[in-house]
Amino acid sequence: MTPAEEKLAELNQPSLWSGINAYRSDPLIVDLTGTLPRGIRDDLDNMGRYVTSPEAQELARMANQGVPQLRTHGPRGERLDVVEFHPAWHALMRRSMSSGLHSSVWDPQADTEAKNQAHKVRAARFYLTAQLESGHLCPLTMTSASVAALSASPAVQKDWAPKILSRKYDSTNKPAMQKSAVTIGMGMTEKQGGTDVRANTTTAEKVSEGIYRLSGHKWFMSAPMSDAFVMLAQTKDGMGCFLVPRLLEDGSANGLHFQRLKDKVGNRSNASSEVEFNDTFGFLLGTPDGGIRTILDMVTLTRLDCALASSGIMRASLAEAVHHTRGRSVFGKMLVSQPIMTRVLADMALDVAAATALSFRLADAFDRARGSAEEAAYARVMTPVAKYWCCKITPSLIYEAMECIGGSGYIEERPIARHYREAPVNAIWEGSGNVMALDVLRILNRGKDLFETVFAGLARDLGPAGKKTIDVLRAAMALCERDEGAARLLVEQLALAAGAAELYRLGAGRIADAFIETRLAGGWRSTYGMLDSRFDASYIVDLLYPPAS
Repeated sequence: MTPAEEKLAELNQPSLWSGINAYRSDPLIVDLTGTLPRGIRDDLDNMGRYVTSPEAQELARMANQGVPQLRTHGPRGERLDVVEFHPAWHALMRRSMSSGLHSSVWDPQADTEAKNQAHKVRAARFYLTAQLESGHLCPLTMTSASVAALSASPAVQKDWAPKILSRKYDSTNKPAMQKSAVTIGMGMTEKQGGTDVRANTTTAEKVSEGIYRLSGHKWFMSAPMSDAFVMLAQTKDGMGCFLVPRLLEDGSANGLHFQRLKDKVGNRSNASSEVEFNDTFGFLLGTPDGGIRTILDMVTLTRLDCALASSGIMRASLAEAVHHTRGRSVFGKMLVSQPIMTRVLADMALDVAAATALSFRLADAFDRARGSAEEAAYARVMTPVAKYWCCKITPSLIYEAMECIGGSGYIEERPIARHYREAPVNAIWEGSGNVMALDVLRILNRGKDLFETVFAGLARDLGPAGKKTIDVLRAAMALCERDEGAARLLVEQLALAAGAAELYRLGAGRIADAFIETRLAGGWRSTYGMLDSRFDASYIVDLLYPPAS
């Protein structure tokens, strides 16, 4: 320690959680990536050092304090419609694009030594980067997911995919095809409809084959300096999906007039806009009446990222809290050793472990879905389930971690403050909790086969607890068939069972035992710290958050 740090230690002020390798200090993520090639694990090791470094943390702080600024007009009254970002934002984007967070799952040249694990490799990088700063991940998520929508129009994909695959970040305000790389945003919701996108009033009129003119508005259009946006609009045949460039080929504006930037609770480094447009040029993706189906291919991928980012910021927040309690003495012993505190930390650690394991299990399913009916069923059923649960528990968990730090945790200088403000967005973005529950009901209404396939896998991995757990899930499923309002019961029970199953499969038996007995078999619980003496809280904390050597 420096002399200043030694003086703070004497004053019972622990060092900041900084310069601690976020990869190496996380035994679960090391285990989850243990089968990846050595070169990729070395890259994750480097990323783990970077995301907690003082330099990277300072970039994250500046990007969130120097929020984006909208310039609608220039000095002559001309429309500009540009958003200016802090240089720290561009630095974060440059680093993350060089890591391929926006493109690696589609790039045949990326991570060739782990070709069949592209989603898992990206998941590990995304999870670690979320622990640094999540706002800039929004355009990277949408850019990566957009390729699924673009594939509905091979001609459009042919032109745009090479620019998406490029890792040379280019923030210049030029037409997309003149840039070294592009990012893609998204505009789905409107004032009158919100989640009910079938109520959208934006219209699209055909100009020529595959080319339409759009008129309307979007209530939330994120990352407004993206080079194009995937949008929904009503055609004469039904709801269509379109790729709308921000600038035309000659550099002129494509009629997108930004009205204002949202003043958001969190996600402050990233800009989200309200936009109006008229006679705006767009490329049709898929059929004129198949827009919702097309954009849902994109949304499915973004939901995986929501679960991963939520798991990442929970991990970073709890790691910060554990580190603090190990360095602070209270009532004659270290805070981490006070029995009530130990159980609170251990109880939270169980949720973070299950959320992380579940998110990575879903990434695995994405990798294997094409070659396995079981994995395809898992990906379809568990995407809304994982998104629901991982995102839903994040705000309360991070708040509890903040309380473990105490008053010092309730200040903006700590990373945990940024994580806390960020926490709600993933639960709201790309479908709130009720929307995820309705998605699960839609699958159920089409038949039970996919659920039974998932149940069989869970029963196998849960071992002795499998039969009883699956009986509970089947009862919840039967209840949902009679009562739509019970959907959240099924979703949460399924998430808990799947999280426990993955912990068992990974060999974390004692962790899984504590998780499943306190969650699936436990009574009503609305706060953390409810572990009883049967479970060794100190073991749980030290195993999942090992003390620095």
